[in-house]
Amino acid sequence: QVQLVESGGGSVQAGGSLRLSCAASGYTYSRYCMGWFRQAPGKAREGVAFTDHRGMRTYARSVDDRFTMSKDSAKNTLYLQMNSLKPEDTAMYYCAAGDGGSPYVSCNGWSQGDFGSWGQGTQVTVSS
Repeated sequence: QVQLVESGGGSVQAGGSLRLSCAASGYTYSRYCMGWFRQAPGKAREGVAFTDHRGMRTYARSVDDRFTMSKDSAKNTLYLQMNSLKPEDTAMYYCAAGDGGSPYVSCNGWSQGDFGSWGQGTQVTVSS
């Protein structure tokens, strides 16, 4: 059973930075996608950034030049460094992992159902 625990959310002013962490345990995937989704009030949950078992990373266009994802394999922890935050980045951020998608499709093309494990979420609020 994979467990994912997020931390690092908070409230910042526009232009500020936050770093989210996702600690993973019970991890046995040999082929996987892992990454971050977010859901703003009244909006659908959307993918933000992903990495796969080969280290290939993809980002949503809205965050591509501002967010950076990294992984510390020794600590089984995924990070999301968020810079130049905007009010529209305000959302609950979720860490997710899974192996349910096609190996011929990049992680950002997987459906949310392909991610079998989810964290509880961490809130990010950006004020203008």
